[in-house]
Amino acid sequence: MTIFTTLFLTLLAATVLIRLWLGQRHVAHVQAHRQQVPAAFAASISLDAHQKAADYSSAKTRLVMVEGIVQAALLLALTLGGILQWLDTSWQSVLPDHELLRGVLVILSAFLISSLVDVPMDYYKAFVIDARFGFNKMSRAMFVSDLVKNALVGLALGLPLLFAALWLMRGAGSAWWLYLWVVWSVFNLLMLAIYPTFIAPLFNKFQPLADEGLKVRIETLLTKCGFKSQGLFVMDGSTRSSHGNAYFTGFGASKRVVFFDTLLERLDADEIEAVLAHELGHFRHHHVIKRIALMFALSFAGLALLGWLVGQAWFFTGLGVTTPSNHMALLLFLLVSPVFMFLLRPLMSGYARKNEFEADAYAAAHSSARHLVEALVKLYRDNASTLTPDPLHSAFYDSHPPASIRIAKLEAA
Repeated sequence: MTIFTTLFLTLLAATVLIRLWLGQRHVAHVQAHRQQVPAAFAASISLDAHQKAADYSSAKTRLVMVEGIVQAALLLALTLGGILQWLDTSWQSVLPDHELLRGVLVILSAFLISSLVDVPMDYYKAFVIDARFGFNKMSRAMFVSDLVKNALVGLALGLPLLFAALWLMRGAGSAWWLYLWVVWSVFNLLMLAIYPTFIAPLFNKFQPLADEGLKVRIETLLTKCGFKSQGLFVMDGSTRSSHGNAYFTGFGASKRVVFFDTLLERLDADEIEAVLAHELGHFRHHHVIKRIALMFALSFAGLALLGWLVGQAWFFTGLGVTTPSNHMALLLFLLVSPVFMFLLRPLMSGYARKNEFEADAYAAAHSSARHLVEALVKLYRDNASTLTPDPLHSAFYDSHPPASIRIAKLEAA
């Protein structure tokens, strides 16, 4: 066993154990506070709703714990278990003289295996957990349709990028990783621009906001905040789930404001305006641009590291691969980098929560803190979001602050 193999196994074991420990802490904490609604929410959320949220959060967390074990076992099987090497050898026997095509097929085969393992988990989440708590509105035919659409869109967008990556790795010299980073960055910016218009409508229907009174209020707020969009749209989120949400999507001139139809059904005009003001806070503080810049910086560092690793024999042998190649280096890097990045997750979550507090403060200044509080309480209740997460679990994973802390800051405003 090489030093790198030992390091990989140690980090993988630590990742699984930490995920299980945090998950168990969260479930225990939520269940321990199940019998009483926190005082700050006692007037607005019933005990039944609070207990439903506790049980829903616990069920989802237990599924995540199982997923963590399954994913770790699959990663071991692919790498040290020899499945990747077997795939490479098998495609080599079929296409001995087509290295580029063989590399693409090896990577696609590996991700197909991973996807097939994920499908039962996704099915259980939708048709067992979400159905039990009254959230799932998706039929099994729609579930299969979404799988097929995701696969086709993934192939249509991913195959050209994958071919480009392997072609650059083979023929662009030692600086291939820099050229690939440029291609990757342009690709992501292009996806941000075309996603709202061409990709999202493949999965949901988007209709212009019909409520003229609400439309005027929203457009007034957008103008006041200096935000230009391509339009205000309502998405048929109710066809898949009863969860409610609102978001901005797109980039540059393609930006859209999108409301779930379920959100519009639950909130009044004042509350919707406050939620939109929160989203505008993200825009005003340049959170999207900052996240894109951070993603580009991390991908630059990652590809530079891969540019060095591709020439290191220990990287391949330490992960169960006996025939080094460009495509195996890329595949191994994509599969194992989450293990090495896992302990950085609290930093990313903390940064995201900081952004949420800034957006809340902006909403309080440009709309109404009281109305945002009322909207959030309704969303916590209707989405069965737990009011009592384990603090350590929340600090590690949650991109949004715990309800009690978030509401307290808004009420102070």
